[in-house]
Amino acid sequence: MTQPGNTVDICVVGGCGRVGLPLGIALASRGLSVVLYDIDAAAVATVNAGVMPFAENGAAAPLAEALTTGRLRATTEASSVGQAEALIVVVGTPVDEHLNPDLGAVPRAIERCAEHLRDGQLVVLRSTVYPGVTALTEKLLTSRGLTVDVAFCPERIAEGRAMEELFTLPQIVAARTPQALDRAEKLFRTLTDGIVRLQPEEAELAKLYTNTWRYLKFAAANQFWMMANDFGLDFERIRHAVTHDYPRAADLPMPGFAAGPCLLKDTMQLAAFNRNNFVLGHSAMLINEGLPLYLVSRLEDRFDLAGLTVGILGMAFKGGSDDSRDSLAYKLRKILTLKARETLCTDPYVTDDRFLPLDEVLERADLLVIAAPHPEYATLTTGKPLIDMWGLTGQGVLV
Repeated sequence: MTQPGNTVDICVVGGCGRVGLPLGIALASRGLSVVLYDIDAAAVATVNAGVMPFAENGAAAPLAEALTTGRLRATTEASSVGQAEALIVVVGTPVDEHLNPDLGAVPRAIERCAEHLRDGQLVVLRSTVYPGVTALTEKLLTSRGLTVDVAFCPERIAEGRAMEELFTLPQIVAARTPQALDRAEKLFRTLTDGIVRLQPEEAELAKLYTNTWRYLKFAAANQFWMMANDFGLDFERIRHAVTHDYPRAADLPMPGFAAGPCLLKDTMQLAAFNRNNFVLGHSAMLINEGLPLYLVSRLEDRFDLAGLTVGILGMAFKGGSDDSRDSLAYKLRKILTLKARETLCTDPYVTDDRFLPLDEVLERADLLVIAAPHPEYATLTTGKPLIDMWGLTGQGVLV
C-alpha cells in the first residue's frame, strides 16, 4: 500500500518497453498501484488504450484489468516519478559506437526526472548494467542532495515468458545498506518468495555472467555443428546420442543464430570489465557473429547461388517473437544480397513493408533458409531445398 505523501506504490521508468511493461502489469496484478513513465508517447497511448505494443504471452488480459481497476496507467510526465514510494528504472543499456559499454544510459534516465525525486524513496535499477553503475547512480543521487535507498535487482525473464517467469523465478536483490535490501526484498516478494540477496557489484556480475553463459553455450553448439558439417555429418544425430538420457549433457543446445539485444552486448560488457582479457568470450563472438557467413559459404558449396532466388524464413531474433533487434537474419540477408540472384524475406510476427507473405516466398524462391525457428515453419511442405540449422523440421541439420 502507498505510504503518506505517495499517490502510487511504484513508478516504472521506461515502463512501456519489453521489460518494464510486463513488470508493471505483474505488480499491478498483485494489487499495487503502478504508473509507467516513458518518453515514447506512441507507446504510452497504446498502453493506455489497453493494447500491448509488442507480443508478450499472457499480458493482454491483466493489462486490460489493471487499466479498468485504475491500478495501472502510463504517462510521459516526468513528474510521475515523484508520486511513487519506489522507482524502478528499466532502460536499455547499449554499447556505444566503439563497442564499449555505455555507462551513462541509466544515469541519463534518472537525470531526466531527478528534479522530481524525493527523500525517502526507493530507487531500484532493473536494467542490465556494467559493474559499477549502481555505485555511479548512488553518487549521482547523493550529489543532488537526495537521501534515498538504492538497489540493483536485475531482470531475469525470457522475452515472451515474462508473465510466467516474474512469478516463478527467484529475484536477485542487491543493495549497499540493510534498509535498502529489506525494502527491495519486500517489493519483489510481491511477485515471488524466491529471493537471493547480494551486494550490488556481485549482482551486476551475476546478470552479466547469466547472459554470457548462455552465449558461450550457443557458441559451443554452433562450433560443434560447423565441425560436423565440414565432415559431412549430421549434428542433430550426434547431439541426440550425446544428450539422450544423459543429464550431464542435457543443456547442449541445437545450433542457430545467437542474437538479440542482450547476449552479445553483455558478453562485450563483461569483456570490457575484465580489461578485454576474455578470450573465451571473444571466441564466442567470432563463432556466433560469423555464423551467417559460414552458412552462406556452405550454401555456395552446394548451390549456384548467383542463379537462385533465396527465401529467408523468419527475421526475428528468436522463434515465436516479434522482436527483430540485432537479429542475425539481417546479416544473412545482407550477405545473400551480394551472393544470390534475389533475396526474399518473410516473418509471421515482424511487421516490415519489405517482407512478403509466406506463400509468395515459398512460390518464388528456389532455396529456403529458416533463419528464425518460428513454430509455423515446423510443418512446412515444399519440394524445394530447405535449410534448417535449428532442427525445427526434424529432417536433420546437415548443410
